[in-house]
Amino acid sequence: MKFTETLLPGSYLIELNPVEDDRGFFARTFCQEEFVDHGLNPHIVQCSLSFNRKRGTLRGMHYQAAPHRENKLVRCTMGAIYDVIVDIRPESPTYRQWVGVELSARNRRALYIPEGVAHGFQTLEDDTEVLYQISSIYEPALARGIRWNDPLLSIQWPLEVSVLSERDSRYSDFNP
Repeated sequence: MKFTETLLPGSYLIELNPVEDDRGFFARTFCQEEFVDHGLNPHIVQCSLSFNRKRGTLRGMHYQAAPHRENKLVRCTMGAIYDVIVDIRPESPTYRQWVGVELSARNRRALYIPEGVAHGFQTLEDDTEVLYQISSIYEPALARGIRWNDPLLSIQWPLEVSVLSERDSRYSDFNP
């Protein structure tokens, strides 16, 4: 695997190193040892799948508060997404900055999201599926979010939003 740190410290774009032959290819998508070597938390306690019917669907911006803050490894297994992370760690040099990357079934990239970083995505195709590997059990009472179009963050989404949950539409602006 190839690990490339993004602008936000501790977050990594992870690309496969496929070994190809006449059948196709084989590649590791996760290796505890390689994650530890890069200073990443390899502990996974939960995996979740998000299926999204319509292009333009937006989910986010989500995070989980202490003591159940979470690291996530996000991969698009069908279709394509514009994946966005926002640094909400007050002590971070990139506090309140965001990064967006395309994850797709075609490019097979994953994004590692550290604790203290909010996450959301917008689907770029109909029938898009997203796989999450998560370091902490989901705790509904600690689920938090930031409004997807908060003017302070000025996230540049690639498409008009076609579907947004009621919960995501009710999140307030980021209040540092």
